[in-house]
Amino acid sequence: MHRIDLAQANAMIEAALTKGTELALKPLTVVVLDAGGHMIACQRQDGASNMRVKLATGKAAGALALGVSSRTIGDMALERPHFIASVDTMGEGGMVPAAGGVIACDADGVVVGAIGITGDTSDNDEACALAGLAAVGLKAKN
Repeated sequence: MHRIDLAQANAMIEAALTKGTELALKPLTVVVLDAGGHMIACQRQDGASNMRVKLATGKAAGALALGVSSRTIGDMALERPHFIASVDTMGEGGMVPAAGGVIACDADGVVVGAIGITGDTSDNDEACALAGLAAVGLKAKN
């Protein structure tokens, strides 16, 4: 597999939201992007604020843009804030330097897209993103 199709994207979202329900998290928003950064699917749970789609997209798009998770981008922002601020303005979809955006790889390690989640703590957002990937047999890029 070298791409995420709509059925897989929806399954990722369903698994991520199920994980959020199991953990009793605040309302989540989940975005799945293809490897080129284009949205495949998005869902915003009831009660999620109106900016959440952009935030989730920024986590996933930023991860794809720099080739690392949005958690790693957060670490980079502490070390090189001017670099991250500059790159943020260049990319389509923006960049959110906080955990919850994870690059999706197939069994061969090929990048097939990314998932971005926002709504609860960044650690919880990331846990749900990883659950979404696992549900369709994808792995997070190391």
